[in-house]
Amino acid sequence: MENIIPIKGEVKFQITLDPAVWIFDDRRIDLTTFFTEQQIEKNELDEYTKKMSAHWSREIMEGATFPPTLKTEKKYERTKMLTGTFGIYLKHFLKNAELKDSAKAVIIETSSGEEHSFSLEQADSIIFKYSQDGKPLREDGPVYVLLADGSNLDNPIKHVNAVRVD
Repeated sequence: MENIIPIKGEVKFQITLDPAVWIFDDRRIDLTTFFTEQQIEKNELDEYTKKMSAHWSREIMEGATFPPTLKTEKKYERTKMLTGTFGIYLKHFLKNAELKDSAKAVIIETSSGEEHSFSLEQADSIIFKYSQDGKPLREDGPVYVLLADGSNLDNPIKHVNAVRVD
């Protein structure tokens, strides 16, 4: 239970986050390249449509049989998941929790009693880093709080145990 992070406060739905399952989430961010490459916000529906169109075209051109490269691609993705450094935006979870109209700030609570306050606009740029080189952040995790601009990359917020919306 120490790896579960609740979102509480001025939200319609109090939810709990389990970083252990985010490795399978399509919204994950590869942090090995995130801060070095230019980031373009992607529309999830457009991305899905492009993937499905490519898959459909591939089946029409090659038939429904799976070419040998498909296994290699899947193996590469699996290896990447087991060795990569990943994060996910907090805004996805805040959207699911549905902030109340009275919400003004997002506070990150740590096990040491420290509280880090962010405006709702700043909260959109919060990234929860949940793995380093394919391993969960057990010792001082379960997540590190990073800002999308990379300003706290060398000094992330650690020992996060709750997100409170005030």
